[in-house]
Amino acid sequence: MTRAAQGLLNAPDQSPGAYPASWYAATANPAPPYPTADGDLTADVCIVGGGFTGLSAALELANAGRRVILLEAHRVGWGASGRNGGQLGSGLNPSQISLEKRLGRDDARHIWSITQAAKRLAHERIATHEIDCDLQPGVAHVTYAPRHEAGSDSSWPGRAETVANIEHLAERYDYDKLELLDTAAVRAHIASPSYVGGALDHGASHLHPLNYALGLAHAACAAGARIFEQSAVSHHAPPEKNTPQATLKTDRSTIRADHVILACNGYLDGLEPRIARRVMPINNFIVATEPLGAERARALIRDNIGVADSNFVVNYFRLSQDHRLLFGGGETYSYRFPKDIAALVRKPVARIFPQLADVRLDYAWGGTLAITSSRLPLVRRLGPSVWSASGFSGHGVAIAPMAGKLIADAITGETDGFNVFARLPTLPFPGGKSLRHPLLVLAMTWYALRDRLGV
Repeated sequence: MTRAAQGLLNAPDQSPGAYPASWYAATANPAPPYPTADGDLTADVCIVGGGFTGLSAALELANAGRRVILLEAHRVGWGASGRNGGQLGSGLNPSQISLEKRLGRDDARHIWSITQAAKRLAHERIATHEIDCDLQPGVAHVTYAPRHEAGSDSSWPGRAETVANIEHLAERYDYDKLELLDTAAVRAHIASPSYVGGALDHGASHLHPLNYALGLAHAACAAGARIFEQSAVSHHAPPEKNTPQATLKTDRSTIRADHVILACNGYLDGLEPRIARRVMPINNFIVATEPLGAERARALIRDNIGVADSNFVVNYFRLSQDHRLLFGGGETYSYRFPKDIAALVRKPVARIFPQLADVRLDYAWGGTLAITSSRLPLVRRLGPSVWSASGFSGHGVAIAPMAGKLIADAITGETDGFNVFARLPTLPFPGGKSLRHPLLVLAMTWYALRDRLGV
């Protein structure tokens, strides 16, 4: 292991001026820091949070001629946007069949069209702004059944649901990019005995998320947005009789703006209680192996696709540009990370890929994302001047930038897409302020136990 890798392995979150240690941070494109907000500032729109949502909104609004200030407590892309699995997937967490039952066919169809547009938006921005983020095609969703003995191709768990979803999207939505994988096919793609079937989404892709975020930041600044880092917002207040603009405060600055966008996702903390009770932060963890070499890496994942499995606590993985396996697995439910992230994630790595049981792990890191009780994003207008988007529930690479665009569109007068997302049901977590976290931990622990038992 290199000295740099030794320094990064399991390193805790560092100072606000540094990115948390990860393979993404180690391979990030050069990006000089942005200044810290200082003094009295004014804007048409002030955005709190420098992740995908905030950066996307900043880019859209600046292109529309609005004066934009973005405040980030650490560095742009510092949170989940720069630490995630990098999968640019199709749809939302629930299937379209489920969404039609819950939302009605019209809203479900509109949601699908927006999620498809979200993927196109990412591709267009990457091309237009020449963002170097290693965009690669294909994501497989596979069935994890370690106790299942592969028999006929019609017998693997979840096959009927997978087939129904593929047929439904093809017939109702003209989406023909899903390929059914039988047991032989999934094991040809992925060298693991744990997977027995699934679907390969040729319309999905994967990328280097931190470099994508840095590219969005550069594009937003080029369009005229002002980005300030190390500028944590301690307070925000809506307009009042004597203050026609909303007011936000940092340690060194007071910002007044006509509109405020809260784009903090899992890092909202106590800034907005109306959102916090409907959004729960959880932690997920990723490791990067030592470089495996091109041949060994492609022996694990033949066509360089991204992969996510059917566990409740999802395992997800893909290959890096330098032929490492990037593998995500394991969750915790507070802002504290385990002391030994590598040991936590090594267990599912060894289960999925027994041939890597002794492989060296050069990097191990965690990130805090946010879920809602319905696993649907929470996009809301909290008042005439305050907007919020969070709770992307594992689909943030595609949906968070689109949520930022929908809010920007609404501010500039186009509200149709925003209104559809704003109608998505997201109930408060049960238990109130004191019990909602323990209840979530209990539920998550039960489902994680079922994963381990193969139930």
